[in-house]
Amino acid sequence: MPTFSKKSKKYSLIARRNQFLRVIFLLFTFDFLLTPPLPTFSKKSKKYSLIARRNQFLRVIFLLFTFDFLLTQPPSLPTFLWYILSGITVLSILAYFLQEKFIFKPEKLAQDFQFRYDIPFREYFFDVEPGVRINGLHFHREDPAGLILYFHGNSRSIKGWSKYARDFYRYNYDVVLVDYRGFGKSTGKRSEKEMMTDMQFVYDSLLKDYAEHHIIVYGRSIGSGFASKIAADNKPRYLILDAPYYNFRKVVERFLPILPVKYVLRYHLRTDKWIRKVNCHTYIIHGTRDLLIPVRHSERLQKLNPHKITLIRIHGGGHNNLPKFDEYHNFVRDILKY
Repeated sequence: MPTFSKKSKKYSLIARRNQFLRVIFLLFTFDFLLTPPLPTFSKKSKKYSLIARRNQFLRVIFLLFTFDFLLTQPPSLPTFLWYILSGITVLSILAYFLQEKFIFKPEKLAQDFQFRYDIPFREYFFDVEPGVRINGLHFHREDPAGLILYFHGNSRSIKGWSKYARDFYRYNYDVVLVDYRGFGKSTGKRSEKEMMTDMQFVYDSLLKDYAEHHIIVYGRSIGSGFASKIAADNKPRYLILDAPYYNFRKVVERFLPILPVKYVLRYHLRTDKWIRKVNCHTYIIHGTRDLLIPVRHSERLQKLNPHKITLIRIHGGGHNNLPKFDEYHNFVRDILKY
């Protein structure tokens, strides 16, 4: 049995404890690794099954190295500092694996769920790849002035977000809203890269029916990152961002300042990077009393390209209540009609 010193019972006990914890952890690890079924994108897809196995294997290796580091004999550091570093490491591991539960709050709908609205609409399914299907709703006019492609926030589904279609529909615009993977009826495993691919697929599909200079991309909260990326890679008429973030890492760092968020976070959503490449005019709408994503995020975004970005402050507006302000509707009207 490994010890720091043959004469030291204290370190002998520490070594025994650490060895016991390693064994327990290994048992749980192999149980997690070998317990079927393995996560897959599609039961019929060997490709995604192999990807899932590979990712699972890499996660286990990462955890093994991390816990080995934590449980080996302590270096010559003060006890309190060692506990702080250990705590940060454990929290970082938990944040890495559990972050999606905190970032995304989806409402899932049965595949046979029937949408009901009092204005004309169609339901769309965008088949991106095997096992990945993006659900959308299209509220349409007879002779629309253009199309609003709406990327919603991090919660609920298009069933609830569709109430905001009226804000654009009343000005003779078609509106398309889509659910991200795992939201509503949409399927597929989430990642930033894959979700961006989905939204580009949706945009390309809509180009078959709409001239690009008639498309306005609208992003709300977390959807502002997706909207910025789509506008940067394409040539829509306008980009409208509702309560956006400078980049998503800045939002998370505000709530988890002690963690190495840069390395732990899997969703960086670099609005600050993409908005520099947007060629169309961008309108940013932000409440001055937004406590979740403060208005300074939008102020920093505007400074990146002040000649092409107009910042509209809704005085007294929070993060989730901008449509309750007449100023919001007046600005939307002015953007769409003039």
